[in-house]
Amino acid sequence: MNATSPTHHTVMRSQLGRARGLGSGHSGTDHWIVERVSAASLLPLSGWFVIQMFRLGGEDYEKVARWGGKPVNATLLAALVATSFYHAEVGLQVIVDDYVHGKAHAPAKLLVKIGTGLLGLLGIFSVLKLALGRTAAKG
Repeated sequence: MNATSPTHHTVMRSQLGRARGLGSGHSGTDHWIVERVSAASLLPLSGWFVIQMFRLGGEDYEKVARWGGKPVNATLLAALVATSFYHAEVGLQVIVDDYVHGKAHAPAKLLVKIGTGLLGLLGIFSVLKLALGRTAAKG
């Protein structure tokens, strides 16, 4: 008996045996559903926006500003901006998760959240300025 050599047990496991218990974190399904719902909500909003831009083509600034100052148009514009940037964030998170590894993963994810959030807020504030600026100028 050799008391100095450590006992080493080799465990033979298949690829499936190693993968078992390491499955999905069940966040992929929710992420997939969120992507589809945001994309589905963008369809009518984008269609509405394109039709309105064709309608307003060639109009002067004042007419377009009056159009944007109407409550229904401002609400739909804000919904379009918010949904667009949220959908962009979700899509970019998938890209970061799939293609950015190592130490760069966390900063890249944070950059996506901050970047899309700030740009979305800028868009919302622009819509609010358009909508509320028209009523403030009248009074």
